[in-house]
Amino acid sequence: MNSGGLSGWLSAHRKAFILLGLAVVAYFAAINRNQPFLWAIPALLTATLITGFTWPRWLVRHLSVSRSGPSRAEEGETIQFRVVVENRGWLPRFMVELIDHLPFVGLADTSGGSSQKVLGMLAYLPGRKRQQFDVPVVCEKRGYYRLGPVGLASSFPLGLTEAKVSRNEGIQHLTIYPDVFLILSLPLRGAPSQIHRGGYLLPEGAGAAEFSGLREYRRGDNPRHVHWPTTARLNELMVREYEPLASACLYLALDQAAESNIGLGKEATFEYAVRIAASMARAACTQNIRTRIAGEGQRSLRGLGGSGDGHYQCILDELAVVACDGNTAYAQLLNDIGAHCVRGETVVVFLSGRDSRQPATMQALATLCARQVHLFAIVFDQASFLPAGSSSSGRYIDPLKTEAELLELGAHCLMVRQGDDLVRLFNS
Repeated sequence: MNSGGLSGWLSAHRKAFILLGLAVVAYFAAINRNQPFLWAIPALLTATLITGFTWPRWLVRHLSVSRSGPSRAEEGETIQFRVVVENRGWLPRFMVELIDHLPFVGLADTSGGSSQKVLGMLAYLPGRKRQQFDVPVVCEKRGYYRLGPVGLASSFPLGLTEAKVSRNEGIQHLTIYPDVFLILSLPLRGAPSQIHRGGYLLPEGAGAAEFSGLREYRRGDNPRHVHWPTTARLNELMVREYEPLASACLYLALDQAAESNIGLGKEATFEYAVRIAASMARAACTQNIRTRIAGEGQRSLRGLGGSGDGHYQCILDELAVVACDGNTAYAQLLNDIGAHCVRGETVVVFLSGRDSRQPATMQALATLCARQVHLFAIVFDQASFLPAGSSSSGRYIDPLKTEAELLELGAHCLMVRQGDDLVRLFNS
């Protein structure tokens, strides 16, 4: 029982004890005075006590409630729940609260909060009738949540006790995806596919190719590739076909070590990293860039490479539930994925670890560069994520020093601070 529920319980029972004490005093007074009309006072107080304890229980009887809504949403999105209340009794019901278990409510608040939410108050519902209404709820934090059951509660009319009833109705699951922002272009390099020519910057980020021949037009071909002279000569649509020389590849490496997560709630480095990773994955997959993701935690990320909308949805499903709960050092993860990287591939790294881990991490990054891997480094200014009054001296990495070391390795660097406009940061 939380502090709010405990205080409410004490307040309600305090009222009951006061009424009970007054009733006892009134009974003694009536006995000692031996006057008939004095018995009306203790009788009235007793009736009040009985009513205060029995009426709330009667109000929630013969009521059923259900809640339905979407199964998927995005962080920050406001979704609508449809709540239906049915009175199966003959008499009307009134002043009944509708309570739901919504675990994602209050998670964006750094101080935490109760998962119990009052969906609304049923002021009056006639017998054998049904009432429905919509309840807007903000999806505060990504995750996979079990919602419900929906319950009923009433303390009407005196607040002496609260009667609650909860049935297995309204049980459903909700997946809240990270809040994805728009990235117009990614500074990716080409990884060789058939011919080893991957060491140059791709202008479009999707790949490069050279002309290899002509073939018949197929549905979905780019009209700009139609070869009109041959088409006119053969009276049949012919398109130019290209042989890929180099194509971009993206490898997202998340640091799932619990000690690397700085901050509280949504304003934590890991939550920023997940949001950035999801946004970069969307930008890459929509351009058919091969994308992979890795991380070591209780739920590890070791997905196979792919591209397109279907692959992006798989990545998004993983990022919706991934947590910063591991104990594997980031340097070890980088060394593990280095063995599977191809020359010219872009590896996105997220640096927010302890200062004591920094030498090993930088050594792993240098090894990746020796494998001719292109680094895209997201450096978190951890001091900006610390709660007010906290000290970061001697515990966390120096972002400016880290950025200088990464630039020496030829990495593309972005420094992220709490509260930054990520859309502007990644598109400026």
